[in-house]
Amino acid sequence: MQPFIAVSGQAAPMLAANIDTDVIMPKQFLKGIDRNGLDRGVFFDVRFLPSGEANPQFILNQPAWQGARFLVTGPNFGCGSSREHAVWGLKQLGVRALIGSSFAGIFYDNCQRNGMLVITLPEAQVQTLGKMVNQPAMAYIEVDLPTQRIRLADGSMIGFEIDELRKNALLLGLDAIGSTLLRSQQIHEFERQHLQANPWLV
Repeated sequence: MQPFIAVSGQAAPMLAANIDTDVIMPKQFLKGIDRNGLDRGVFFDVRFLPSGEANPQFILNQPAWQGARFLVTGPNFGCGSSREHAVWGLKQLGVRALIGSSFAGIFYDNCQRNGMLVITLPEAQVQTLGKMVNQPAMAYIEVDLPTQRIRLADGSMIGFEIDELRKNALLLGLDAIGSTLLRSQQIHEFERQHLQANPWLV
């Protein structure tokens, strides 16, 4: 996975509550046998008009937020069915981190497994940030994972908390398997000692 160190770019406000995975990735995009093309499906029903043209009213289609690297989300983002495709699609679209007050449990876990940084802040702080990035001139931010800070366009900072194991995995670009393999020497040593103590296993 791509490491996350310090990433900067546009932040798009999506502050509606309970945006579910059916909205993030509609069911017709779950039919493929691989992950290709899922960026097309992200927010498909609101991102595109029935004609297939881009909906000019949708935030990610507006010039100031095209190619947004971050989404500032409303509470309970990612609720609904447990489709990992929603996270895959967001990543393919170029989104590197989500900033919100709360996230649905399964969606949060899927983000963790797929290298998507999820930042949880108090609701009042999220609303303030959302209003700020809703102004095109203020939408550019930087998320610095080593220092656990968000640098805003006006120069102010917002600190955030993150689990240390999760932080290290993101910094190194490791999934669960990669993180486990960092301990391969310890694993092999445990196997050796266990088999030595229990020779009947072989």
